[in-house]
Amino acid sequence: MGDRVTVGIVGASGYGGVQLVRLLLEHPQVEIVYLGGEGSAGRPYTELYPHLQGRVNLTVEPVSVEVIRDRAQVVFLSLPNGIACKLVPQLLEQGCKVLDLSADYRFQDLKTYTQWYGEPRADQATAQKAVYGLPELYRDRIRQSALIGCPGCYPTASLLALAPLMKQGLIEPNTAIIDAKSGTSGGGRQGKINLLLAEADNSLAPYNVARHRHTPEIEAICSDLAGQSVLVQFTPHLVPMPRGILATVYATLRDPGLVREDLITIYQAFYRHSPWVNILPPGLYPQTKWAWGTNACFIGIEVDERTGRVIVMSAIDNLMKGQASQAVQCLNLMMGWPETMGLPQVAFYP
Repeated sequence: MGDRVTVGIVGASGYGGVQLVRLLLEHPQVEIVYLGGEGSAGRPYTELYPHLQGRVNLTVEPVSVEVIRDRAQVVFLSLPNGIACKLVPQLLEQGCKVLDLSADYRFQDLKTYTQWYGEPRADQATAQKAVYGLPELYRDRIRQSALIGCPGCYPTASLLALAPLMKQGLIEPNTAIIDAKSGTSGGGRQGKINLLLAEADNSLAPYNVARHRHTPEIEAICSDLAGQSVLVQFTPHLVPMPRGILATVYATLRDPGLVREDLITIYQAFYRHSPWVNILPPGLYPQTKWAWGTNACFIGIEVDERTGRVIVMSAIDNLMKGQASQAVQCLNLMMGWPETMGLPQVAFYP
């Protein structure tokens, strides 16, 4: 397969960054040549993550487009929202392929981004080049692109559950309600009071109700799939576990005569070329632990004939399919490699 592709990770000190390091260390076609981050610059990476002793011999460096250009063919940006958009136009100009794990390139319409994230933007031309990095929906476009806006973790779980319903016109589009629950790693590695063990353990809490920033992202893709403007109701919750997302999606069926087995058949056909999506048999519902440490998504489907609603349950690992391993899946597509290359296939269990 020729020489290994050189890769840099900017924002390597966070949870998304360390997942990328783990995955890319074991990827047969990749060599990590640069780890960047302002807050940790100058520190050996194993000082931040001692469990990588003997595996990673790199020091975190200041962020420099010139240094990245000279060393790396591909760059993963695992940064807070509003920073990647300052780097990406330069990186693309220098010939790098870019995978952005923040929200900066998830929106074709930057007015939506500014409305929800409060950051004015002047890089509309760059945003137009970005492809939304959900391979199950945009595989062919990802293969052709040099800039991927990787999805959020909640949108990944929610959209994989909703996509067949929206694309095939099976539901009343504005009736979708998403009730989703995430582990605490979704809040990042910075110290936050609500994520302390004493605060989060033995407790279950909704947050950002009716105003979570992932809402417009879900709506934009649903609208694209449905061919019309779609609104969704999305409520996230924090669950006292380190990783995992379970999204339960409710929607009113257009045809109340559809039964569970019909929908399972439709989902199996929709995802027939998607090795990471597992459609569960009748009566089996997903658990987050099944996806831990993998790029898998498990989807269970139920129809309530009494209410005329479909209920779709979707489980992923928020740091993997919801973040790092999905970005590597996109890299595989961009480079023409098998979609599953270098990615863990089976969860640690229990």
